[in-house]
Amino acid sequence: MLFSNSYRVKEVKQAEISMRIVIKVGSAVLTENGQIATSRMQALVDMLAELQKKHEVLLVSSGAVSAGYTKLQLDRSVLANKQALAAIGQPVLMDKYAKKFSKYEIITSQVLVTAANLKKEDDVCRIQNTINTLLENGVLPIINENDATATDELEVGDNDQLSAYIAKHVNAQRLIILSDIDAYYDADPRANVDAKPLKVVNYISDEELSKDVTPNNFFATGGIVTKLKAAAYLLDANIETFLASGFDLHDIRAFLLESNHVGGTLFTKGE
Repeated sequence: MLFSNSYRVKEVKQAEISMRIVIKVGSAVLTENGQIATSRMQALVDMLAELQKKHEVLLVSSGAVSAGYTKLQLDRSVLANKQALAAIGQPVLMDKYAKKFSKYEIITSQVLVTAANLKKEDDVCRIQNTINTLLENGVLPIINENDATATDELEVGDNDQLSAYIAKHVNAQRLIILSDIDAYYDADPRANVDAKPLKVVNYISDEELSKDVTPNNFFATGGIVTKLKAAAYLLDANIETFLASGFDLHDIRAFLLESNHVGGTLFTKGE
């Protein structure tokens, strides 16, 4: 009887969930002056806790290497150093998330993957099963590339790409990319003062996808191009991507919590 009651409660809980959403936050957002930007992390946690009341939420978080750098300043251009920094920084990052989410009585979990995992059907199935089990029990998965063991040949290379792969493999309806880039513009806003943000994008040209990657932050590995590649990959899978600022969460809060598209860019085939 107890099992039957708990099962019905679980069924109701799942029925109330309206969407599965992957949120990706970049190193540029989580890092400031060589330190973890704790106030921005707290603002992110506050929003995700509110979002989790109505949706299944997965967080793809960069920041392990930069968190490691706060403890030991190694040259991150050397692969072995980068892997060491990731190994140092990942538990630091997870500890900060766990403490901030504990305020909302939300259990967090660590899920580390590599490109090799995402290329093997059995590994993908195990990742799916793990994440589904976590979500079914109200746990918030925090996903990152396993930089400590990845190699140049195998690494995903950027969490924009990783978040897109995860969104597709876990059957998410939407990917949110929070970055130092607040939208996709019709021209480079750093070079053109008249550049205008695009609110809705249905197609991304090969020309845009082939441009050079230009990360703005010392610890970042992406830039607008990797975000466009992630969005294009998900467009082909009919999954929406929303790009917005991770510094000021006004636009993303309005979009996710109020269904109000104020700023940011929605990549979708639906409009």
